[in-house]
Amino acid sequence: MSTRSDLALLTPAEMAEADRLAGNGPALMEAAGRAVARAIQARFRPCRVLVLAGPGNNGGDGYVAARHLERAGWGVAVAPLAPPRPGSDAAGAAARWRGPVRPLTAATIARAGLVVDALFGAGLARPLEPGLADLLRGVAAPLVAVDMPSGVCGATGAVRGFAPQAALTITFFRRKPGHLLNPGRDLCGEVALADIGLPAHVLDAIAPRAFANGPALWTLPRPGAATHKHSRGHVVVLCGTEMPGAARLAAQAARRAGAGLVTLACADPGLARGLRLAEPGMLVSEAPLAALIEALPRAVFLAGPGLPLDGATRAALAALHAARRATVLDAGALTACAGAPELLSGAALLTPHAGEFTRLFGPPGEDRPATVRAAAARTGAVVLLKGSDTLIAAPDGRLVINHGAPPWLATGGTGDVLAGMAAALLAQGMEPFEAAAAAAWWQGAAARHAGPGLLAEDLPESLEAAQSSFVSGYFRATLPD
Repeated sequence: MSTRSDLALLTPAEMAEADRLAGNGPALMEAAGRAVARAIQARFRPCRVLVLAGPGNNGGDGYVAARHLERAGWGVAVAPLAPPRPGSDAAGAAARWRGPVRPLTAATIARAGLVVDALFGAGLARPLEPGLADLLRGVAAPLVAVDMPSGVCGATGAVRGFAPQAALTITFFRRKPGHLLNPGRDLCGEVALADIGLPAHVLDAIAPRAFANGPALWTLPRPGAATHKHSRGHVVVLCGTEMPGAARLAAQAARRAGAGLVTLACADPGLARGLRLAEPGMLVSEAPLAALIEALPRAVFLAGPGLPLDGATRAALAALHAARRATVLDAGALTACAGAPELLSGAALLTPHAGEFTRLFGPPGEDRPATVRAAAARTGAVVLLKGSDTLIAAPDGRLVINHGAPPWLATGGTGDVLAGMAAALLAQGMEPFEAAAAAAWWQGAAARHAGPGLLAEDLPESLEAAQSSFVSGYFRATLPD
């Protein structure tokens, strides 16, 4: 079972600090290179291996891996990009390599059955030189990357000019954000995390602020013997007349995610009658929003799914803002706030996709972790930027990357479901950052259970069946021994 420490993500700078705090660089390099060799032996048959070695520590790991593979009987040659700095750990590793050294040319690469990219790793701060990029484009054999495919930024997953496609990436101690964020995530292929002997206590000194999402980061609400519907919280979903299905999806998800009461707030009498007939357990109110705000001081309000981009939506947001009610803003509510960022201030959670985020804050850019953190700090709200690699940022700088959701979640309505789930968890007492992370994880688990033919309507029904994916909180109590 993963712990919070296991889920920590380190930027290249933080990983360098971990190495410094641990000390004994030659021993760490030896352990890293040995881990690379073992990972290759576990996944590939013996063949002619070419190690592309850079001048830094990444290249040093490559020299060590070459030595261990050669000892195991593999045919190995090293093609250096440049010699290591004299006196460095990498220079020591290079001096212990007694095997063939080849020129780094297209012809040398073409003869290899397996290429090991030990050129730069995660810390490259500039694009690859054009000539080197052309050589890497010509790699036809399977490529194994040490730490990160060269050209991928370890902090952001962005590609600096060009980066090769790896079949396998071996990294050490803790993963980096770039292993989880696209396009870096896809370019890494399989990611293997190796223990090279760094003590876990160095994390205390580094105090990482980014994590891969997982149940070790949060605990779902667990109903007790004395729990009743009011103590499980009340979610009010604002329902527009043009796309009421979006609000219904959000409300259904809120009920399935544990909210004790869920109300659809619909001012249109005809539509309200139809909504009452659709689901017996759903509350429907035609009361003015001001009356609901007054009557339900502890409710969580969800605004956005299916709401029109008109003055009424903006007026509703202004009323919620003035009343300082706990709010989740999604879809139409976010677009309605474009040009009026003051309406976002005080919200508990914002759940934009990339287009909505751009309209509010500008393009996410290559450094999405920094951009999403800045949006959270600016608004005081938790910001959940939806995508295949969802980012969740708190105003205090904490960041979670949710990378395990299946691609078939990319269908209409799933964002409405996510917003409803998060609102329900907020209503049950979870903090906004933890509620957003838990909702994203749980939705991904439900989608995997539903399978590739998923429709958004399937997700609320799949939430309970997905409980086996959890190892904490309420769901741990329901799993069989």
